[in-house]
Amino acid sequence: MRTPLLRNDALDAATGGRIFVKPECLQRTGSFKFRGAYNRLSALTDSDRAGGVVAFSSGNHAQGIALAAQLLGIRAAIVMPSDAPAVKVAATRGYGAEVIFYDRLREKREVISATLAAERGAVLVPSFDDPYIVAGQGTAGLEIADDFAAMGVTPDLALVNCGGGGLAAGIALGMGDVPLIVVEPEGYDDVTRSLAAGAIEPVANPGPTLCDALQTLVTCPLTFGVLRDRGVRGVAVSEAAVMHAVAFAFANLKLVVEPGGAVSLAAVLSGAVDVKDRTVVLTLSGGNVDAEVFARCIS
Repeated sequence: MRTPLLRNDALDAATGGRIFVKPECLQRTGSFKFRGAYNRLSALTDSDRAGGVVAFSSGNHAQGIALAAQLLGIRAAIVMPSDAPAVKVAATRGYGAEVIFYDRLREKREVISATLAAERGAVLVPSFDDPYIVAGQGTAGLEIADDFAAMGVTPDLALVNCGGGGLAAGIALGMGDVPLIVVEPEGYDDVTRSLAAGAIEPVANPGPTLCDALQTLVTCPLTFGVLRDRGVRGVAVSEAAVMHAVAFAFANLKLVVEPGGAVSLAAVLSGAVDVKDRTVVLTLSGGNVDAEVFARCIS
């Protein structure tokens, strides 16, 4: 589903910039992940489809895969952390996928998923380390570029929420030469550190974060290569800044955004990225948030 570009006077006033928002929280399944999931599953051969698919996710990729599989008539099993937001687990099951839980602190989801796929003869579908996934996410970048061209506007900067880098790499490819900054939560800023170092650097597990969708400890050569080659840099934002951004989106944009989906908004509102007198586009990448967490943010 194509999502629009939105403007808001309060956001411009708060940042000093001309801000355009890409609300992927309005996308099917509530996040951009449906784009890549549907693109990847659509490319499966008939024999691949017969074995089904296995994916691992804290929730947004899970829902994207689950709905894409339902639409294409493919069996799907999703390995999810036992502490995944209940709203994401319920939605994944609601789309017809099997959910298999694991302990985020004691088990490796990649190992569990690979073993399960091998046992079932299924195709393993990663959340970002796949060219079809990146290309699917890149349709958001193509839409942004088309919308700006139709307005006769050239953006100065794009800010993209970043976990493993699939959306960021896709948008970087889709938007061409527009400068891009990836935004991550503090502690989970592996892509930011890697881009600064010029080589992939993992982070040690820093513990829980409200940004469950962005709890990636290490990126992959595919997405890192795209971002590095385009001169992308990164910034990290605090939990407090993210909570404020969630509340701001609710009060002013009238949008429900999950913490991980609001980090780019947090970057401009907190001043982590100076956007004064600049034309900027930022992503609100997801809106799948438990009521308790959402209430904490807006209160």
